[in-house]
Amino acid sequence: MTLPDLATYDALIIVSFGGPENPSDVMPFLENVLRGRSVPRERMLEVAEHYYRFGGKSPINDQNRELMRALKKEFSVRGPDLPVYWGNRNWHPFLSDTFRSMAADGVRRALAFTTSAYSSYSSCRQYLDDIERARGEVGPSAPTVDKIRTFFNHEGFIRPMVENTVCALHDFPSSKRDEVMLVFTAHSIPLSMAATSNYVEQLEEASRLVAEGAGHSKWCLVYQSRSGSPTQPWLGPDICDYLRELQGAGTSPGVVVVPIGFVSDHMEVIYDLDTEARTLCDALDFQMIRVATVGTHPLFIEMIRSLVLERVEPDRKRIALGDLGPSPDICHTDCCPNPRHIVNC
Repeated sequence: MTLPDLATYDALIIVSFGGPENPSDVMPFLENVLRGRSVPRERMLEVAEHYYRFGGKSPINDQNRELMRALKKEFSVRGPDLPVYWGNRNWHPFLSDTFRSMAADGVRRALAFTTSAYSSYSSCRQYLDDIERARGEVGPSAPTVDKIRTFFNHEGFIRPMVENTVCALHDFPSSKRDEVMLVFTAHSIPLSMAATSNYVEQLEEASRLVAEGAGHSKWCLVYQSRSGSPTQPWLGPDICDYLRELQGAGTSPGVVVVPIGFVSDHMEVIYDLDTEARTLCDALDFQMIRVATVGTHPLFIEMIRSLVLERVEPDRKRIALGDLGPSPDICHTDCCPNPRHIVNC
């Protein structure tokens, strides 16, 4: 497939998950998230309580506003001369509303930066599907949108995570630091979804790169935020189960929890890690330090600019650390398929 030539892009859109802004938003937001999925209502009500605990407001929208401001500033100083928009899959501003605004502003072709670093149906293909669905709602005036490649092994993502991990490790005495376990964590997904993508391989590579960059040999990858039917197998181990096991073994003075699967401190971080996992560690008298996500770290903002320029400068070097190399610019039509639509022969 031929990439568009460099003169055709006239905007960047941040595409994110979305989150409620007040208590009355919580249930409609979760119904949007879970539409078409067999998640027990009891689980939805349980997740709703996570939001109500924090006033019914997810931090993710404010974090995306900060990201948009940082990118606008970066582009104004260093280029390219592109306006920056923002649209969500599951809550305001919805993608369709943002596409209408873009069309009214004369935008015809845009690049999309999605706030997920990895490949799976829920973190890659579903973004593409939702973009096309929203374009269909807008009609012929909707801009064409091309998604920027995944960035799990880009130095602009890895280096800030290394810095943040080293900082967290120094909260432990130097005499105990080498024995601390780095616990990398990411959103769990069904095993059937993991089997149709490179999600686990990419997470393992990103975790390895951060551990090596931090000069730390003791690490593991665990999962969090499971939301599916109890009868469906999901990726594990769960972080809380792992923490109980590790503390019981008595082989580590504590843990540094690295949310490698996330780019900002949204609800899955502040509840599942800062609240649930920390409460468990306090009860176990087990020291836990949580590493900051990349957020709007200058290297991360510079990375997004670099990924944009890759698509408009054909000879630009494509940055990727480790052994897996850079992801393709354009996803194959059969990449990260919805596991519900796969027929086993």
